[in-house]
Amino acid sequence: MLMRTDPFREMDRIVQQLSGTSGTWSKPSVMPMDAYRQGDVYVIAFDLPGVSTEAINIDVERNMLTVKAERRPAEKSDGGQMELSERPLGVFSRQVMLADTLDTERIQADYDAGVLTLRIPIAERAKPRKISIGGEAGRKQITG
Repeated sequence: MLMRTDPFREMDRIVQQLSGTSGTWSKPSVMPMDAYRQGDVYVIAFDLPGVSTEAINIDVERNMLTVKAERRPAEKSDGGQMELSERPLGVFSRQVMLADTLDTERIQADYDAGVLTLRIPIAERAKPRKISIGGEAGRKQITG
């Protein structure tokens, strides 16, 4: 592989390795995410390219959603030597506080093209409903 030598890029790489910007289990790196509402479902998408599904853990405790993943260096079967390594390795983690109005028992997770997508439905108890009022003048409905 032919490439121009950039001593500053090499220094940046060394500083990153020494400063621990590669995530560890005790101090994981943060993964980027997007979150949006789609009808009665909240969708959260996490960027995790190059991570196998076996290396992804998703936990919910009360209203705290925790996503943890680990990207390991690619194994070289032919004994090759790494020439350039810019992709971040190590442990990535993100915690998201979920609202009480979400149904954490019905979370769906899909992983496609390096993106982990979680779909969290709004709980039935949080949706608007009509309440009947009884009394002497008859029943009326109030939308609430």
